[in-house]
Amino acid sequence: MTRSGYTLPVFACAGAMAALHWLRQGQPLPNVAVDLITPPQIAEIPIEQVAGLSENIALAITRSDPGDNLDLTRDTPIWAMVEWGGETESAVTIKGGEGIGKILNADEQSAIYSYAQRLLQENLQRMLTPSEKITVTIILPFGRSLAVRTSNAAFGVVEGLSLLGTTGISQPLSSPDQLAAFRTELQQKASLFNSLVFCIGENGLDLAQKLGINPEQLVKTANWLGPMLVEADALGVKEILLFGYHGKLLKLAGGIFHTHHHLADGRREILAAHCALAGIQSSDIQVVFNSATAEAALKYLRELDVSSGSDWVNLVYGAIAQAIDTRSQEYMESHNNRGTAVATCGSILFDRDRKIIVKSKTACFLTGKLC
Repeated sequence: MTRSGYTLPVFACAGAMAALHWLRQGQPLPNVAVDLITPPQIAEIPIEQVAGLSENIALAITRSDPGDNLDLTRDTPIWAMVEWGGETESAVTIKGGEGIGKILNADEQSAIYSYAQRLLQENLQRMLTPSEKITVTIILPFGRSLAVRTSNAAFGVVEGLSLLGTTGISQPLSSPDQLAAFRTELQQKASLFNSLVFCIGENGLDLAQKLGINPEQLVKTANWLGPMLVEADALGVKEILLFGYHGKLLKLAGGIFHTHHHLADGRREILAAHCALAGIQSSDIQVVFNSATAEAALKYLRELDVSSGSDWVNLVYGAIAQAIDTRSQEYMESHNNRGTAVATCGSILFDRDRKIIVKSKTACFLTGKLC
């Protein structure tokens, strides 16, 4: 049985709570009880170190424990510095220090997202009197070096890691036990809805809700898209919208239905093939094929559209979206005993700035209000 752990925002919050306690009591806490909010439970988080830096500032250190998840932040220290006084009208001002990423195209604000903000605000405000204010600075000493091993830059986050997530629980997304948990959630939602939206990760879940999609219809799949499609079809789901980052979803256009990069990664081959089919010149196809990331390839195609007055992005990605729909239908049909799929699939792909690149024709049919 795999062991779940906690996400980075939980450890950041625990450290801030321990530092605030030091400012009040001048004493360390061995553990802090954090209200996770989502899910509604309390987590006991050990505090590694805490100290006062001055009369008005304290620093506490926790250490990441994501459970059995394959997470590169395992054992990394999280520092939380708390200072009396605030810089905003809020009782709690939250800042990102060294190792917390900056969001490009958003005035380089710190990559501390909504769940982390809410977790810190609610837990810390309970420890303050109505007239008190504090400033909390979260620091990840190894955040900058760890970030180069992530896909953060593909989502427009640079110079560090994100405090991202919609829950305090860190599940082992690559384990068979996690697939079983995903299937259980899928079974529950399939009993309530004929239409579901599959999201690989937190970025998709967050963006889908901002676009007005009912959160009760959202299903997280992680990299298990193939098994989840088959399960949904077997459960009689009529409509499935695949909603995700293009660097992940485009793998389906090449018949890759487990999208973890350790198993298969044909992104540049898939992109280059569709560029060739669209009629792009060989020299430009070579640039696409040799791009370091899918995002870099997309950027080149957009620049090509501007310089040549063409519409390659829509042509290439429109074909990719159609291929995703077709291959998904074929995948479900090949894994059932009926020879035909009950479910109809549509796809929506977005870029690192969380802007939609393309919606397949089926996606537009399934979700008219998004098209």
